[in-house]
Amino acid sequence: MNGAPGTRVKPIEIRLKRDEKVLEIDFEDGRAFRLAAELLRVESPSAEVRGHGPGQKTTVAGRRHVGIMRIETVGNYAIRIVFDDLHESGIYTWTFLYDLGRRQDEIWRAYLDDLDTQGLSRDP
Repeated sequence: MNGAPGTRVKPIEIRLKRDEKVLEIDFEDGRAFRLAAELLRVESPSAEVRGHGPGQKTTVAGRRHVGIMRIETVGNYAIRIVFDDLHESGIYTWTFLYDLGRRQDEIWRAYLDDLDTQGLSRDP
């Protein structure tokens, strides 16, 4: 399992670090990621963030301090994350989480650039 598109990846352990506002995920292939709650929230796979088609993604501002209240399993393929801003509609598949972890630096830079371009802030 290398996490390439179309490859099935599966976590062996998921740890919620509420105080650190981080989700730690260890995958079967030995890769492990620390994903900040803010990144998970602003990159949510929900329709609210992604839209309903290509080119409809929304840049979510003001989530610097967002935390995770709880995690719920969805079948054996995903989790739902309930954030303390009450967003809970995204289904985070194992493949989505793996890709987010693998590309988090690139995704985070693009997010910060989008905020800057749109005159938005990470602060509430």
